[in-house]
Amino acid sequence: MKKSDVLLKIGELRKNTPKRNFPQSIDLNIVLKNVNLSKDDEKIDDVITLPFPRGKPLKICALVDKELGTKAGKVFDKVVILSEFPQWKEPRKCKKLARQFDLFIAQANIMPQIAAAFGKYLGSKGKMPNPKMGCIIPPNANLEVLKNKLQNIIEIKAKKSPTINLRIGIETQPDEELAGNVLAVFDAVKKHLPQEEAQIKSVYLKMTMGSPVKLL
Repeated sequence: MKKSDVLLKIGELRKNTPKRNFPQSIDLNIVLKNVNLSKDDEKIDDVITLPFPRGKPLKICALVDKELGTKAGKVFDKVVILSEFPQWKEPRKCKKLARQFDLFIAQANIMPQIAAAFGKYLGSKGKMPNPKMGCIIPPNANLEVLKNKLQNIIEIKAKKSPTINLRIGIETQPDEELAGNVLAVFDAVKKHLPQEEAQIKSVYLKMTMGSPVKLL
């Protein structure tokens, strides 16, 4: 896949998608073929750093103990301190928390308590703090650096279905940034496939309220 081709398709996507009164997300859909996801060695579970942010800042919730609570409150969108965990026994409340945030940060030395209180709800949404992304942190972590780093990190998964769906940006971003993110994901997926591009069935780009445009 060439950058020039991706740029042309992004232009087509913009032309064919009606404008809305909000910046629409741009999603990348990759469908694989000739993969057996019942085998662990054929599943894809990777984390990569995109060359550009995805336009809309991630909403991040920190699950920490009191020594990190004040620092985390200055950096992240929400903080739940260990002593507050008993207040989150209501399933509806926990499910709402899981829906509201893109990522969850966990303090490493209280992971058993986090798993007990929130594991069921975050796990079902695929939002348990991921060590590959750097989301499990020591009590002395530099939270500002972590927050900035996470804006460009993305998780690529194909474990149950041969389909990968990711938000790679928003329509207000320059075409060059969007194309850079598309190619970074595409190249990362190829590296996991023995036959590389030959095992990619299709690739589409789509805005929130528009029709998909085929890249491959």
